[in-house]
Amino acid sequence: MLLAELEIWHTRPAVPTRRIALGHMVLPVDPSPGFGGLLLGSVVAAHLDGIADDLIPDVHRLINEVGDGTRVVQPRLRHRFQIDRHGLAVSHHRLLGDGDDISFDFNSAGTDLAQVLGAVYATERLAPEHRNGVTKVLQKAARWRGPIGPSLIAHLAGSQTTTLEAMADPLSWALEVLGFPAGEKRPSKRQVTANFRERMRGVHPDHGGDRLDAAKAMSDLAEARRILMVET
Repeated sequence: MLLAELEIWHTRPAVPTRRIALGHMVLPVDPSPGFGGLLLGSVVAAHLDGIADDLIPDVHRLINEVGDGTRVVQPRLRHRFQIDRHGLAVSHHRLLGDGDDISFDFNSAGTDLAQVLGAVYATERLAPEHRNGVTKVLQKAARWRGPIGPSLIAHLAGSQTTTLEAMADPLSWALEVLGFPAGEKRPSKRQVTANFRERMRGVHPDHGGDRLDAAKAMSDLAEARRILMVET
């Protein structure tokens, strides 16, 4: 299942000019940062190590300028952003869902800097009410030094779980995990705490819970409580 997609057009490796354009984009960002924000952040995290050290501060500066809605002059980090894609090569980046699993499909045909700039330019195209939240994800991604996988997704989303259902609709997922009927009035913090404690007792190995499943169940319950405490 396709969750998000970004197409970046850029100068071919043998061509001396440095140009970038955007192609097809599927970037859902609601609820923030959405699958689109996770994909953009992951593109940054996956390619930042390939950028020259002296350009890293400029990458952070450009991300902040986009988040603030500042007009960014051309060229940007020695690359010119344009609409025309004639003569350019293309890279595709996708975020995919399979059951409860989320994975990446990166197909980079250009430089690492071109991929990072493409993700930043795509963020600039988002609606103002979403742009600032996604640029915060890009900044977190630019500081990431771990593997490109589930741990990165959790880090960017600020979540302890990376299941597809939890990412798509965290509030409904949290209500279900803690045993609240779907569609009912949002529970109070006291109700959330009571359900959390009751369900934690039920999954804990000391109270008869399955030891193999206990760690994930306890992590999901903690994450569901966090979501509902923020929302209430």
